[in-house]
Amino acid sequence: MEKEPLLEKKQYYEDCPGCKVEQTKELNQGLSMINLVIIWMIVLSATLPASSLFPFLYFMVRDFNVAKEEADISYYAGYVGSSFMLGRCLTSVLWGMVSDRYGRKPVIIMGIIAVVIFNTLFGLSTGYWMAIITRFLLGSLNGVLGPVKAYASELFREEHQAIGLSTVSAAWGVGLIIGPAIGGYLAQPVEKYPQIFPKDSFWDKFPYFLPCFIISVLAFTVVIACIWIPETLHNHNGNKESTDDAEALENGSNKEKTVRKNENLFMNWPLMSSIIVYCVFSLHDIAYQEVFSLWATSPPKLGGLNFTTDDVGNVLSISGVALCIYQLFIYPSVEKACGPIGLGRITGIFSIPLLQSYPFIAMLSGITLYIVISIASVLKNIMSVTITTGLFLIQNRVVEQHQRGAANGLSMTGMSLFKAIGPAAGGTILTWSQKRMDASFLPGTQMVFFFLNLVEGLGIILLFKPFLGEMKKRNSDLLH
Repeated sequence: MEKEPLLEKKQYYEDCPGCKVEQTKELNQGLSMINLVIIWMIVLSATLPASSLFPFLYFMVRDFNVAKEEADISYYAGYVGSSFMLGRCLTSVLWGMVSDRYGRKPVIIMGIIAVVIFNTLFGLSTGYWMAIITRFLLGSLNGVLGPVKAYASELFREEHQAIGLSTVSAAWGVGLIIGPAIGGYLAQPVEKYPQIFPKDSFWDKFPYFLPCFIISVLAFTVVIACIWIPETLHNHNGNKESTDDAEALENGSNKEKTVRKNENLFMNWPLMSSIIVYCVFSLHDIAYQEVFSLWATSPPKLGGLNFTTDDVGNVLSISGVALCIYQLFIYPSVEKACGPIGLGRITGIFSIPLLQSYPFIAMLSGITLYIVISIASVLKNIMSVTITTGLFLIQNRVVEQHQRGAANGLSMTGMSLFKAIGPAAGGTILTWSQKRMDASFLPGTQMVFFFLNLVEGLGIILLFKPFLGEMKKRNSDLLH
């Protein structure tokens, strides 16, 4: 028996979860802080395990005794970092399609359950290949980030979508920063906190388990909380539809609906061009994160800062706090004034000289070094997240709801492929650069930061080309 619409103004259905969300948005025109907290918790729990290993990965690989000499540790560490993104690359489109078919909520819950299981197992790794396999499975089964971007765009009214998606980006960026901070503070607890964790105990046998365990506990809490989050995908008479599709039927626009529903995402040039740019910047970002932690913990004779995991955690914690403030209170206003593309161009240009200054920052010492590298890290992370947030906005504005899961899955696949290359490439180039400390051209770590700037330069060029020009036809307000 067909369900009767509840309202005459718009075609809502009584048992449709998506319609209930739409009704709530229509009745409550303000910004829902509860929804912001929901998005924040989900993204943070999915992102923390992606980066929490970076501060201790150097020491973990060293303890596995697979590297023949000290300079080779970064090479092996790169493949552990890449395995997570390789797994995500292979399954992101699948998870996006599943979220379009069965809903955002079940995919989100399953992905966070995967975090609980495989992040815990990674902390218990006793060998190099166990570490790689658990990271690969964690990436394969954690299909949260693609669907949650679609979820965020559907959970908020149109005028609040920018802050909703910037919350995804903020939580993602903060997770990539706070994750390493957690890893830095809590790894090797027997050495750092001997009064709490005695020698020859469980924590001594598994020195990298504690940060993984803390993140898994947080993820488990989020899984429980997600039982009560709303589903945003529409279910009309057993068919998954968007509100736009229902309105098209109500107005007799069957042909228009069919065209939109059958649109090939690969023929959506605004979407595909933004994904290409996003992939380039993702390659740069993950390589930078890997290189920064390995470079910071390397000895001075190899051009590093000789930081402990605590030192790295301190720097990244400062960056995380600054990024939260920026994303929640500054970015929405700046994005509204400049537009996502214009803002991305500006921040990308200023990022290049900042990054190339890192090898010279290593010449400093003491409190001066801490202050300068902390400021540089804050600026670098703000610039990176500014670019990716703008691309998030574009990708979710140029597709209909029934394709957002697949579109974000496609974006995550491309991003994950490039991010799978990033840690391995970054670790390999860092190892090579540390073996040429006396070279005449870009000696030592100057070379690895030069390569990072080449990648970012390519992304900036693509932003300056008329690469996203067709966007004007669909969303003229996006480009400024």
